[in-house]
Amino acid sequence: MTDESSILDSHSLRSLLELLADGGYHSGEELGGLLGVSRAAVWKHLQKLEPLGISLSSIKGRGYCIEGGLDLINPDLLAERLCRLDSSLEVSVAPALDSTNGFLLRQPDPIKKIAIAEMQTAGRGRRGRHWISPFAQNLYLSIGWGFEGGVAALEGLSLAVGVALVKSLSRLGIEGVQLKWPNDVLYRQRKLAGILIEMTGDPTGFCRVVIGVGINVAMKSEAADTIDQPWVDLQQIACEQNVNLGSRTELAACLVEELVVLLQDYSRLGFSAYREAWQSLNAYSDLPVVLKSAQHEVKGTFRGVNSVGALILQTSCGEQIFHGGEVSLRGAT
Repeated sequence: MTDESSILDSHSLRSLLELLADGGYHSGEELGGLLGVSRAAVWKHLQKLEPLGISLSSIKGRGYCIEGGLDLINPDLLAERLCRLDSSLEVSVAPALDSTNGFLLRQPDPIKKIAIAEMQTAGRGRRGRHWISPFAQNLYLSIGWGFEGGVAALEGLSLAVGVALVKSLSRLGIEGVQLKWPNDVLYRQRKLAGILIEMTGDPTGFCRVVIGVGINVAMKSEAADTIDQPWVDLQQIACEQNVNLGSRTELAACLVEELVVLLQDYSRLGFSAYREAWQSLNAYSDLPVVLKSAQHEVKGTFRGVNSVGALILQTSCGEQIFHGGEVSLRGAT
């Protein structure tokens, strides 16, 4: 764990953040009284907020304020909601982790465990890319599951997860979201979310899978300065569509509910049950695209995906099939 995660393991610091999350001013005396600690202890914890990217304002005579407040994940409400879905699910909400996928992969048994972090200090995307993970601005969530049949049983899973993600957003009133093969979620060609699936265990037998999802929710522009591609967040979309987005806790609950429904039957149904839905959400359907790998580049027209989620590309040499791996896709210019 990193320094950020260790300092946020403090129960009193979490409680302090919950008190300041309303965006109002609170005096040091008030905060100390509510937390049962001295004003000096309150001050000590307040000094830990800036390194986490949390902007703190202070006015003499009024106290301290986190301008705009914080939309913190409520672990109790989330656990209560998910217990009604499956009482064997275990949910943990950490103020900070290196990555939610990494956290679950380090567990002896990640199956039916869900990890959420308010921030990630080493968030990862596909092909080792860094995933920008500011505190309490987006959703960083991973879920572990078990599959018989090894890698073959997982064909098309990242695409099916994309379908589940779009369905969860639709439940919240967000429409017009599309999917980019194999694991990106777009809105008007701007990246909204990403999916990262990692596996441990027997490649031909029983394996444990960790599915990570990162969704941009309400990301401040300064946090996204290092993002090297067009991006969008749910707050922007909700404003454009005149939708009341609700809390990140509600978003997390809707997402997990859709993922659990998917995972419970995926071994039996496979990707073929989700192929039609994915095709309808394909952001590059029948458009010219370029597929790139470390070795070569192929141009053609995207004709959709087959029953296991492999990309069908119409090229000058005829129809070709491409699987995920280290292949990336972009629109042809």
